[in-house]
Amino acid sequence: MLRPWELQIKIDLTSKKAIYLQIADAIINAIKNEQLHKNQALPGSRQLAELIKVNRNTVVEGLNVLIAEGWLVSKERKGTFVANVFPKQNQHKSVYRQNTIDDEHSSKPLIVFDDGFPDSRLAPTIALARAYRQIFNRKARWQMMGYSSELGDSEFRNAMVQMLNFKRGMNISIHEICITRGSQMAMYLTSHCLLEKDDFVLIENPGYKPAWRAFESIGANLLPVSIDDQGLSIDDVKYYLKKHKKIKAIYTTPHHQFPTTVTMSLQRRLELISLSNQYGFTIIEDDYDNEFHFGYRPVLPISSFDNVQHFIYIGTLSKIIAPALRIGYLVGSQSFIKKAGDLRKIIDVQGDNIMEQAILQLIKDGEVKRHLKKTSTIYKAKRDYFETLLHTYLKEKVSFSKPDGGLAFWLVPKKEVDVFQIAKKLNMQGIDIITPNKFSFINPIHGFRLGYASLSEEHLKKGVIALSKLL
Repeated sequence: MLRPWELQIKIDLTSKKAIYLQIADAIINAIKNEQLHKNQALPGSRQLAELIKVNRNTVVEGLNVLIAEGWLVSKERKGTFVANVFPKQNQHKSVYRQNTIDDEHSSKPLIVFDDGFPDSRLAPTIALARAYRQIFNRKARWQMMGYSSELGDSEFRNAMVQMLNFKRGMNISIHEICITRGSQMAMYLTSHCLLEKDDFVLIENPGYKPAWRAFESIGANLLPVSIDDQGLSIDDVKYYLKKHKKIKAIYTTPHHQFPTTVTMSLQRRLELISLSNQYGFTIIEDDYDNEFHFGYRPVLPISSFDNVQHFIYIGTLSKIIAPALRIGYLVGSQSFIKKAGDLRKIIDVQGDNIMEQAILQLIKDGEVKRHLKKTSTIYKAKRDYFETLLHTYLKEKVSFSKPDGGLAFWLVPKKEVDVFQIAKKLNMQGIDIITPNKFSFINPIHGFRLGYASLSEEHLKKGVIALSKLL
């Protein structure tokens, strides 16, 4: 029988702190003060919501935060319990709420607003190490030490095919996917297997320069397509199609456009597919952060539409686990994948077979699913906190929209400013931002991208306040 719930949680509706964080912090304080004890069962989320007089979803969000941080544990079909082992005090300067990365040997910590990297401190390193040990303890481990397919481990490829078909609405077979060392290798293979010298490739502007460099490495010509609040401009695409006969492909990031975070509208997706089918150019779709979507569900890829005839789909696991994990994938027709595999064999005989097996083990064990649930909760809370900071300190100075996914915000100053000078002054304060030239085709775009996922709340606040003073 559950112990009667005597803890009183008072909600301050005037506080800037989100209600679910107030709930989480109240429970943490109760655990520290021994009002709640190890292994003690908590009431269900509905009962808690009635007791606290808040929406049940708010309670669930607060509990998810505590589960992610290690204060609570969720036991299937049993409920939620206070953990048996608590996070250490110095570690609980919360994974996403406090500063955990101060350089103790530096009086001026460096705050880096990257372009949307995940927090590598959340990487499931213990589970990954355990998977490695399990692999090397297998009786047939010697079989993995030889050469394997240039397209990647067949069992791992099959798992990725199942994921893409089930979660992203695609309809592919194991013969239509190649595992690569990150998405950049996939870009390179695509460029050299699809394009020829002097072909034209349409690119988003602003956009992702490393992909542009891959296209230029084969001698392709780039044509910039503008971006608005509905995604890439179909009018620009039509203009180029009438002007140039050798347009071979268009490169796009429709889920969360890089760097503006805009999701391409359904109407434009359908129009782009229609133009691709009519003119025969290939849609190269880079779905670099599909997993991090905080709405009801992510928009399905363009490559999943039944009527799309010419597509190449690129994804990565580096955002899910950690940037150092170099595993990406390339999806296309069977003939294209064979061509990509033949080229892959020349530059890299095969992928990291053992790493692929280790990740496969994490998928089978449910570790990847649990990790995604945990990190999504943390990143969503951090996104919401960052939005609060922007409203508090920058609302009158920049325009921005709250992204429904991804790990970065796109900010556009309301007045003309010298972003390069601002970046220089911020750098003198130990704060780095990415300047617009890093994602602009020719003339720098008026705006900048701030990644929030890899920074603590304290660093986010310091960075935003410093930026506000300079704008």
